Amino acid sequence: MQNLLDLDAQALTDWFAERGEKPFRARQVLRWLHRFGESDFDAMTDVAKSLRAKLKDEACVVAPTPVRDSVSSDGTRKWLLDVGNANAVEAVFIPETNRGTLCISSQAGCALDCAFCSTGKQGFNRNLTAAEIIGQLWLANRLLGAATDGERVISNVVMMGMGEPLANFDNVVSALNLMLDDNAYGLSRRRVTVSTSGIVPAMDRLRDACPVALAVSLHAPNDDLRDKLVPINQKYPLKELLAACNRYLDKAPRDFITFEYVMLDSVNDSDEHARQLIDIAGQVSCKYNLIPFNPFPNSGFNRSSAARIKRFSQILMDAGIVTTTRKTRGDDVDAACGQLAGQVKDKTRRTASRIVPINEVRQ
Repeated sequence: MQNLLDLDAQALTDWFAERGEKPFRARQVLRWLHRFGESDFDAMTDVAKSLRAKLKDEACVVAPTPVRDSVSSDGTRKWLLDVGNANAVEAVFIPETNRGTLCISSQAGCALDCAFCSTGKQGFNRNLTAAEIIGQLWLANRLLGAATDGERVISNVVMMGMGEPLANFDNVVSALNLMLDDNAYGLSRRRVTVSTSGIVPAMDRLRDACPVALAVSLHAPNDDLRDKLVPINQKYPLKELLAACNRYLDKAPRDFITFEYVMLDSVNDSDEHARQLIDIAGQVSCKYNLIPFNPFPNSGFNRSSAARIKRFSQILMDAGIVTTTRKTRGDDVDAACGQLAGQVKDKTRRTASRIVPINEVRQ
């Protein structure tokens, strides 16, 4: 059985063509699946009965199964989603006054092992399929009531959940295509953000294939420190990363890259670190998003104080750099940035988390 959530518009059109169906039939079904969140082929009333019968025989609509639904005191909602074989991933909906943002996962676990991230401590099992990625948006729309009343509850999507999106390139791009498709979710490229730790060749591929807004997990202003906090830097150091950011801006829907920067007490939050970030901003059109560290058990790190974050931010703003500090949301249900862990049957055999001592990462 073909899971139709696995197919973007072109793939669905091709699948229908193989069965002698015209392209407009694919567009009809695409709208039913994604715009209306429909999984019952009999309910697709403008689709020919003969095609509905064929779909019931050859296709299905299967999204990840929710096994836990947690709501924070601030309204943030987190779902634990079963993706089979003892693996579960997490998706988070963040309601705000003028927007609703869904944070979705791209992998069961993560192989990159960034020092301060709960997901990485669980190891890695596998890439999610396109159906499992877009299925998080499909399911969230249904659970939030958007599929039934036609309102757009989810206005923004960020690929900032579990996993490194660009390490699952093809499936992520297929899902992105559906997010942007007018017959599916119809989001603008400015409202869809992919966050990467800095896989340079994949950044170039994304620029050419589906240039959405880009966020880069920077977290350190120099190679020595970033090698320890974000190990992928050892393969793609800052010089190469910043050059890739400039190439990406040629086609990006925004004229800046967002650099994410987690604030770790006495690790990367000194005045000198801020001045080094000013140098980086002179090389790439960017804004900084400072993220107060969200603790998890045995992390080995502490959050920078509010006063230190304010001072750090002020140094950047005094240099004329757009700088925001992310408001911590959903931390009482472990839904805040860096806290997503899910359940991962680790294939990397990372049976014990290696906690990097704080004095090992100071620069």
